[in-house]
Amino acid sequence: MSALRQAADDYLAMRHGLGFKLRQAGRGLIDFVGFLEANGAPFITTELALEWAQRPLKTQPSNWAKRLSFIRGFARHHVATDPRTQIPPDGLLPFRPKRARPYLYSQDDIRRLLSAALEMPCRYPCCELRSLTYYCLFGLLSVTGLRLGEARNLKLSDIDFDAMVLTIRGTKFGKSRLVPMHESTCAVLQDLIKRRQRHCAAMAASPYVFTSYKGNRLDPGDIHRTFYALSRRVGLRGIDDSHGPRLHDMRHNSECRIIPSDAIAAA
Repeated sequence: MSALRQAADDYLAMRHGLGFKLRQAGRGLIDFVGFLEANGAPFITTELALEWAQRPLKTQPSNWAKRLSFIRGFARHHVATDPRTQIPPDGLLPFRPKRARPYLYSQDDIRRLLSAALEMPCRYPCCELRSLTYYCLFGLLSVTGLRLGEARNLKLSDIDFDAMVLTIRGTKFGKSRLVPMHESTCAVLQDLIKRRQRHCAAMAASPYVFTSYKGNRLDPGDIHRTFYALSRRVGLRGIDDSHGPRLHDMRHNSECRIIPSDAIAAA
């Protein structure tokens, strides 16, 4: 193992220890080290960093700038060990990042979306809990501000119905936090869990709250496809729209709302 590759591994281990996941950046940095080794370069140069960052020719300039930022962060750290290290200057590949403008859901938007979730057709008996599962998932996101990944990772043991509190573990920055729930939210979740226990009595129990009919955690791709279909059904997106309100936008709601409990009574 070269000294530069060892330094990159140590840098990533240090950053991971601080709670940064660095999945894309980590893969990019290791690939860059391989690029340096293939070019016989014992240290980082701005010229090679720029060449590597722009290797994908058919991509957005923002991706080039992002790739260069992976190297810049490592170079700033590594220069203390190897003074020959060249740090690619800021603005070398300038771009203006585009952030999606969050959509603020109204109370009526949420109610229509959740009602549509409950009305999803059920073709097979094994899928009869699908509508209720998505109703609870989308409802929980709308009233708690959870990230989708946090909701997917939610386990039965993370719910304290007596205290009406969720324990969210392994959050974006590797920490845990407590999220209070309204009593109506607790009632809806309890109903989902009881129905699933009756429906899946013959299956191995899953530790997760939101599962498919097979007992696995809901797939993020399936979640987004279901959300897009429901959004089009209730008019939040046009039939052919590729952009529109997102699940993540529920985190930007200006007020905490309660999962409607009236619609579920008929489910």
